[in-house]
Amino acid sequence: MSLIQTLRTTKELAAFCTAAASAAYITIDTEFLRERTYYSKLCLVQLAFRGDGQSDAALVDVLSGQMSLEPLFTLFRNPDIVKVFHAARQDLEIFFFEGDGVFPKPFFDTQVAAMVCGFGEQVGYETLIRKIAKQQIDKSSRFTDWSRRPLSDKQKAYALADVTHLRDVYEFLAARIQQTGRSKWVDEEVAILTTPETYLIRPEDAWKRIKTRSNSGRFLAIVRELARFREDYAQTRNVPRSRVYKDDALLELASAKPKSLADLGKTRLLLRDARKGAIAEGILAAVSAGLSCATGDMPKPRPAREKKQGTEGLSDLLRVLLKAKAEAAGVAQKLIATATELDEIAAGEGDVKALHGWRREVFGSDALDLCAGKIALSANGRSVKLIRL
Repeated sequence: MSLIQTLRTTKELAAFCTAAASAAYITIDTEFLRERTYYSKLCLVQLAFRGDGQSDAALVDVLSGQMSLEPLFTLFRNPDIVKVFHAARQDLEIFFFEGDGVFPKPFFDTQVAAMVCGFGEQVGYETLIRKIAKQQIDKSSRFTDWSRRPLSDKQKAYALADVTHLRDVYEFLAARIQQTGRSKWVDEEVAILTTPETYLIRPEDAWKRIKTRSNSGRFLAIVRELARFREDYAQTRNVPRSRVYKDDALLELASAKPKSLADLGKTRLLLRDARKGAIAEGILAAVSAGLSCATGDMPKPRPAREKKQGTEGLSDLLRVLLKAKAEAAGVAQKLIATATELDEIAAGEGDVKALHGWRREVFGSDALDLCAGKIALSANGRSVKLIRL
């Protein structure tokens, strides 16, 4: 019989959450499926806190048929206990929809904290476990179908390890953040993860996620209507948008402008099921709406960003400055600024993430001074030295 605690009823979850509420923090992870649905299908929740070692960690079987996650959502709203995740975006998206807009607060993401502490870009959980907790994780259950029951003891152990080792990682990183005075940095990075706009995809805005090569207003109007229909259809029926039609098929439709079922039959990239029924009708209606769109209501093409003549050398200097500043701060370079942002700064654009918040303190302020000719860069042995002019 498995020694791993598995909660199958709301009452059992409530008792666990009551015990966890007396702890300083709780670590959380999820297992889910998304291959065949628009929204993630939650299959398992893993929870742990620092307790007596017997009942301080548990699996929550959300598929038991007797489970409501409301006790967990109540814990999420408790301001006295920190909710700890690793790479939390997908987990928070699931809870946002499952819990009718709930977000865990206060909230800590160990992946973000690890980047701030110099562990590199998007550092993996297994890497942190190995470096901080000095443990190895058995990866053999990684590709489990978490919707199937019963789970084996091996699968349960694999799932629970995602939160039990996370306690050591959190305590180490939280202490490091406190020592370096970088709590504000972490807060800035995780703020976007607890914002509804991060997870809401409105059908009318879905076209903005599609990469197009044409700036024709009419073409973009058809793309907008096709993307709107696809998003609405996928959300309403909870199917992946790619099961409706993929982006390349959408762009083909926008170019071909089909007006009848016979026209749809001539498309190369459209799935067979999309050439008939509700999807076919939706496609034809979307194309018609795009064709009849008034000129003033057409989407405005996104302005192409081109490197300004003569800024290439300044971009290169900014790359040298970024490398020096990132090494000095012990932070991954791409967390501070991307190559595109460096080109934008060199071109004189001010609305760049690297010029705001903690990034401005670490890099942005000096980057602007470099562009303005107020500082110069000099080699100092193996390092780069800033010289105030």
